[in-house]
Amino acid sequence: MNATQICWWGRKAFDPKLEYVQSLRGTLCDSVAMMTTTVDRSRNCLMLLFAVTASMACVAGSGSNLLGINYGTSGNNLPMPSQVVTLIQSTIFTKVKVFDVNPDILHAFANTGIEIVIEIPNGEVGNLINVDQAQQWVAGNVAAYLPATRITVLSVGNEVLMTEDEVLISQLVPVMQNLHTALVSLGLDSQVKISSAHSLSILNNSVPPSAGIFQPGLPSDVLEPMLKFLSQTGAPFMANAYPYFGYLSNPIPEALAYALFTSSKGYTDPQTNLQYSNMFDAMLDALFSAMTVMGYKDVDIVVTETGWPSAGDSNETAASLENAQTYNGNLIKHIQANGGTPLKPNSTVEAYVFALFNEDLKPGPTSERNYGLFFPDMAPVYNAGVSANQTVCTGASTQASHKWCVPRHNSSAEQLQLTINYACGRGDVDCTPIEVNQPCYLPNSIEAHASFAMNSYFQKQGGNTWDCDFNSTGVIVGTDPSYGSCIYLSC
Repeated sequence: MNATQICWWGRKAFDPKLEYVQSLRGTLCDSVAMMTTTVDRSRNCLMLLFAVTASMACVAGSGSNLLGINYGTSGNNLPMPSQVVTLIQSTIFTKVKVFDVNPDILHAFANTGIEIVIEIPNGEVGNLINVDQAQQWVAGNVAAYLPATRITVLSVGNEVLMTEDEVLISQLVPVMQNLHTALVSLGLDSQVKISSAHSLSILNNSVPPSAGIFQPGLPSDVLEPMLKFLSQTGAPFMANAYPYFGYLSNPIPEALAYALFTSSKGYTDPQTNLQYSNMFDAMLDALFSAMTVMGYKDVDIVVTETGWPSAGDSNETAASLENAQTYNGNLIKHIQANGGTPLKPNSTVEAYVFALFNEDLKPGPTSERNYGLFFPDMAPVYNAGVSANQTVCTGASTQASHKWCVPRHNSSAEQLQLTINYACGRGDVDCTPIEVNQPCYLPNSIEAHASFAMNSYFQKQGGNTWDCDFNSTGVIVGTDPSYGSCIYLSC
């Protein structure tokens, strides 16, 4: 598409008065096409490739180990820290970000193995500009809890570069260096890293992702030294990435689908020809491009905040239960797939969902108090697929669900081949049954093989309506397509 400049704004730095892109329309590519540009259409070669891909994904590790949750305490009705720990242990989250040093919380996470990121509030950053004070702070607030509480990162301030507080901005890198020096003196620098979380509004350009650059107005005597510090210490660049606000900047249906990971069209970067099926990946690659321009492509990116509100004011129509469930559910699946991003396909993405609870004391519009996956009584706001005990497909078809996904009769062979490639390319989808001499190989037709692959993907993803779209080639039916010994999944 002919893209005008888009900046994907962080949650707290969103400015509705800025000028945004006017359209996502244009020449958009099928999201499944990016899975197939170099794939041999031969069935045997495809299956061999999928087997190798799945094996590599297993070696890379579980995607659940890349998922974290933001645990805020701006509420007057939240559960005790010990209860919160029990709740988190019942989920797939293995990492937690907290927003200050709370002894009760840090003690509660002792001996759980859960990794902790501690954010140092903006108002406390200035207290650590003195080296001795930084040393004392680390001794009392980090070393005192290690190794029982697994503190892994100290995040200095939040979105400091966009605060317009010149004193605070000037203190950012010196405080990061002071804290690192304190960790070195205690022999803890290999266990605990120092970073700082930033809104993606620090980008001046983010479309196409390959042309991402930082705002020219950012102080060069802060940004470059910070990136150098992260590179030298092996710490990540922390980013707050919210496709929710990207959609608000351009509220059209195509943009919503792109933000929710449900786009059947996507976007092709005209400079790299890389195809993007979602806004989240485009945000991260724009940031990576900006760091690359400055010579710091070796710095990893960690998404410290991302989420979608489940309720809002009357003018916040995108803040809905359905959209929040769709975004967070698809985000989690995306992270678990270990697929990296188009610019960095062999990397992993670590992300912290915002947030654990709906917090009733947060200021601002209603949406700010409705980012939580759970209510304060620990009941889920919706099912985002975060339970560690999610129902798993048994592989045996039953009549209980009465829901299967099959191809539309007017779908072309080319479309269905792309769909097979996409569905079977997922590490959690088993397409072995449609190989030669397997139960579902006959009839040996594209439509029959696509039917099995599409349904397997549909069931594995949770049986949601959007999981059977496949660029409008799929349709949900109530009749079990199983035949003979070819049994279709039904969850």
